[in-house]
Amino acid sequence: MTNSLKAIRRETKTVGQLNALRTKGLIPAILYGGKNPNLKISVEEKYLNEIFNSESFLSTVINLNIDGKIEKVVPRDISYNVISDKPAHIDFMRIVDGSKIILEIPVIFKNKNDSPGLKKGGVLNVVRRKVELQCIAEKIPENIEIDLAGLDIGASIKISSVKLPTDTRPTITDRDFVVATVAPPTIVKEPEKPTEEAPAEGAEDEAAVTAEDGEATTAPTKEGEAAKKDDKGKEQGDNKKQAGNKKPTTEKKQEKK
Repeated sequence: MTNSLKAIRRETKTVGQLNALRTKGLIPAILYGGKNPNLKISVEEKYLNEIFNSESFLSTVINLNIDGKIEKVVPRDISYNVISDKPAHIDFMRIVDGSKIILEIPVIFKNKNDSPGLKKGGVLNVVRRKVELQCIAEKIPENIEIDLAGLDIGASIKISSVKLPTDTRPTITDRDFVVATVAPPTIVKEPEKPTEEAPAEGAEDEAAVTAEDGEATTAPTKEGEAAKKDDKGKEQGDNKKQAGNKKPTTEKKQEKK
């Protein structure tokens, strides 16, 4: 797909002049390649946005209209403003007929509803969303199509099984790399809840109690409390017994008359 974009020549030399262009809604750019000299240009941001948001922007052929003269170009690099994240500068390269060019071409998948693996709940695991290809300048493909019809769980799609456009080949030639796979469905298992341990018998009775002087003392158990009560009762009984055994005080003998 070829897009059209209007550009104008610029004679800027300083950073201040470049910033003034951006304030007017223009993006500085440069055109290079071929036998013609490099050319400083600028493009209107509002017209660029119509094609800039495309995933295949860096592989899109553009008819650049510079003062009425058409140049067939492809974007090669974009720098962004660190604050606004808007394009701050673009490099365009001339396309020379008959020359070879290396570009990253986006991958698209079709017939997802005809994949038995995806129908069973499988997941399409995309390994490469773009594939770097070497192609003829005037035959740059817009995308690479991969047909998912008939693919079951466990299927692996390698570059050798992908139908590429004529006069196009991948730049990686030493291996048959994977583009995507149909993976089994992911099952999330909930973690088991930890069982709560029952407190040991008498643990509450043995809880440490902090004394006023800061030392920890062991709280008395129920059996200890009962023992103390028995000891107290015995002491009271012994006291009563001792009181009963005492003889009454004898009165002084009456004086003999």
